[in-house]
Amino acid sequence: MSLASQLPVLPVLLPAVTAIALLLLGDHEGSGHGHRRLRWARALALASTALGGVIALLLALQADTGALTVYRLGDWPAPFGIVLVVDRLAAMMLVLGAAVALPVLLYASGGWDAHGRYFHALFQFQLMGLNGAFLTGDLFNLFVFFEVLLISSYVLMLHGGGPLRLRVGLHYVLLNLLASALFLVGAALVYGITGTLNFADLALRAPQVAPADAGLLQAAALLLLVVFGFKASLAPLSLWLPATYAASSAPVAALFAIMTKVGVYAILRVHGVTLPGSAALVLLPLALLTCTVGVLGALAAGTLQRLVAWLTVASVGTILAAVGLFGPAAWSAALFYMVNSTLVVAGLFLLAELVAAQRGDVGGLLQPAPAVAQPALLGLLLLLAAASMAGLPPLPGFIGKVMLLQAAWGHAWAVPVWGVVLAVGFCTLVGLARAGNLLFWQVQHEGTTAAAGASGRLLVATVSLLAASVALAAAAAPLAAYTDAAARQLADTAAYARAVLPELGGERAVSTEPYTGRRPVAALPPASAPAAAASSASGATR
Repeated sequence: MSLASQLPVLPVLLPAVTAIALLLLGDHEGSGHGHRRLRWARALALASTALGGVIALLLALQADTGALTVYRLGDWPAPFGIVLVVDRLAAMMLVLGAAVALPVLLYASGGWDAHGRYFHALFQFQLMGLNGAFLTGDLFNLFVFFEVLLISSYVLMLHGGGPLRLRVGLHYVLLNLLASALFLVGAALVYGITGTLNFADLALRAPQVAPADAGLLQAAALLLLVVFGFKASLAPLSLWLPATYAASSAPVAALFAIMTKVGVYAILRVHGVTLPGSAALVLLPLALLTCTVGVLGALAAGTLQRLVAWLTVASVGTILAAVGLFGPAAWSAALFYMVNSTLVVAGLFLLAELVAAQRGDVGGLLQPAPAVAQPALLGLLLLLAAASMAGLPPLPGFIGKVMLLQAAWGHAWAVPVWGVVLAVGFCTLVGLARAGNLLFWQVQHEGTTAAAGASGRLLVATVSLLAASVALAAAAAPLAAYTDAAARQLADTAAYARAVLPELGGERAVSTEPYTGRRPVAALPPASAPAAAASSASGATR
């Protein structure tokens, strides 16, 4: 048993073991050795997160060969056992999560982690839930990992305390508990109708459902869309996000930038591939509505934190508009734009706190205040973020939107998509330009502000996230090639089924009978030479 064969499970095990070790290490409060424990906790958490990033990169390099790697926990075959599946999409999401988590954790280690108890352990549990959601191969374990990351997020959102955070956090917890209950109901309906929750098996069984049950399966799929739409902040389920993210501490809100993408990922994986067509009529109009609501909220925002939170909603709407076009070209645009927008939004949350900390009692309010201590640096960072979020060339936000508009060309919704995407980009630029003008140009000469600028650790974390936009622009061609390949692989459900369910690799007969409660013999198209080679190279890596 080689270490390479264990790579798919390490993104889940590593943060889980690290979190347990951090809990055993103890808390930094209530002890004369508290500062020493906090230093050890920081070092352990940063080392583990960095190692997780290396593992994610190795999995991405492996996935880029076209191989679908399947890890069977307990060596139980799918669909009866738990499987983790690494394809290009899952590997890309792991890398994106690590790219956000490491700078955010570095920022939090500058002092935010000392404002409450067990911050680093909770952070690692959150990473465990995120990574597990991206890797899981069945619907029930998607629910399990959702709960792991949500339970961690409840406590992280309240980290540091305060009446506003407590009030908003209570709403956040209650709404997510309701969404989790709906998730269980939807998953139970899917299992009752199809007899499976494994993604590969479900994609094969769903078309064979008896006509009498097809409507119920569609209702279950739409119920799951409500759940995933809530997690992703799809309108009209997005109104909880701005208050929650704006009230959270800066590193927690920045980490939550990747958490909303779990909902996007689930919609793409379940409604785009596993149950295709289940959201075809509603996803695109709701996504365009999300873009509109998000950018209008950004224009009306009274604080920089709320402006960034509303821009998070608008960016999710843009991604889901591409997903709602349903095609490899549009999905590639969605993935490309998602990488850039996630990094920029996370960086903006950190930047918002740096600016607020240097404006005295005014904080993040969008009104004139005494000059900040680092106007040139912070102003340039905001300008870079604004250009990328608005989609100005040559930054990757522009490239992702061009890919989206090209994919929409010829579609029945081409005119609304073009109109909304272009208008949202313009309004985003207006909103951030207004914020920059109030923060850095309309300066009050009376009053006092913070005399010292941000520490090097905080600046390095913030700059690294926003500078990633420039790096992505330089690497746009290979990133676009990767997202193209990921979208095509995602659409190839037959190759996915051959990798996860190798016993159905073409040697069994094809059944055209509707599913009646027994396990059907699924129809698998013959593998092309490249797909067959990729499937053979992956297998069950145990």
